[in-house]
Amino acid sequence: MPNIGPLELVILLVILLVIFGPKRLPGLGKQLGGGLKDFKEAVTAKHDRDDEDDDPPALPPGERTAPAPSSTSTTSSSSVGKSSGLDG
Repeated sequence: MPNIGPLELVILLVILLVIFGPKRLPGLGKQLGGGLKDFKEAVTAKHDRDDEDDDPPALPPGERTAPAPSSTSTTSSSSVGKSSGLDG
């Protein structure tokens, strides 16, 4: 990545002054700064929200429940063949 020194910054400032003019340059800087601020706040808010969603809500020790038993249903191959219209 190239290093940007003071000479490059001066050249960039002169180019910006020529393109936008001295009246519009402060407003553009203010808009750019506000946009960066909003972007940082949005990224921080999303990061904080993601951290909160990772942790399940804690239950008091007396209210802990056992996991519900899982119910599985099996279907025989003969009923699957009949329901799909396949006769073998």
